[in-house]
Amino acid sequence: MRSPGEFRTGKPGFYPDQTVYAEFACAEFGLEFRDLDGGSGLLFSVASRDRQLHFGAGRCSWYPQNNATASTLVSDKYFASRILRDAGVPALGGEYFFLHDRHRAHRPAGHERNDAIDHFKTLGGAAFVKPLTGSRGDFAQAVRGEAALIRYLDDVTKYYDAVLIQPIIEGMEYRVFVLDDDSLYCARKYPPSITGDGAHSIRELLAAHNDALRARGLSPAALPVNDPSLDAVPAKGERREIPGRMNLSAGGTMVLAPAPSEKAVTMARQAARALGLRVAAVDMFVDADGDPETIEIIEVNSNPAIRLLEDSNRSDLILKIWHHTFSAMGLL
Repeated sequence: MRSPGEFRTGKPGFYPDQTVYAEFACAEFGLEFRDLDGGSGLLFSVASRDRQLHFGAGRCSWYPQNNATASTLVSDKYFASRILRDAGVPALGGEYFFLHDRHRAHRPAGHERNDAIDHFKTLGGAAFVKPLTGSRGDFAQAVRGEAALIRYLDDVTKYYDAVLIQPIIEGMEYRVFVLDDDSLYCARKYPPSITGDGAHSIRELLAAHNDALRARGLSPAALPVNDPSLDAVPAKGERREIPGRMNLSAGGTMVLAPAPSEKAVTMARQAARALGLRVAAVDMFVDADGDPETIEIIEVNSNPAIRLLEDSNRSDLILKIWHHTFSAMGLL
């Protein structure tokens, strides 16, 4: 069996992972792959002997076996949590607030920017805030203090229409990838980090980390402005975690790991089923706030990236996912 890396060779750095895996899977399953956008990888077709389908990367839905209604509802984190809770699946929930006056006549009262500040106060002036329909960990961070919340809202309003405000929960974070009720794999998530070089301060290393995030179109990690500890110079090889979001795209780490419990796997299946998804990555807190019996669903992703599998030399799982996709769409 060939490797996905062979199909990545010679392609530009921006070339989408998902397109690499589609071409890799086509070669394994005897299907015809065609790039339809001059080599960008953003639009391609896959054909069998008697059928052809079009696929997209980027912001397109990567998994056509997830129907459009389910995928759209899940992209709204508030709607997804309401559906989960209605089905009896523990989810973090939260309250949503709009950042612009546009379309105000089409929504109920109590969800405007001023309401966000009032709600934040009821949480003791500390909350985890994220864009309502964001992805890749963009602008997902803990916010402490009203002044910090106002600065956050000023920043995020340039890019998003609404935010979700949730209580801050601590716990071990896991992802369970579900494929038609089959728990395909589980991964433990860890926060991003910087590594000392013995010459630059923590502040300088964090600035470089944030520059890399901005270059990928993501918000920087939030830093305390007047913290003198950031001027310390860590020893070469010394690792410092950056608390908050754990998304791979934001510099976090995911490692394939055994499921933390059968309860966690069952809950992931229940979440995907409740949301009507055939393919889903279910992110959850295990041991939430120190209670070993408590599991809370953070969010469910209907369009999960699978670069972790390539990095972990699990091409077999990449093929299993694409075989499911091609079979569901009548190509196999």
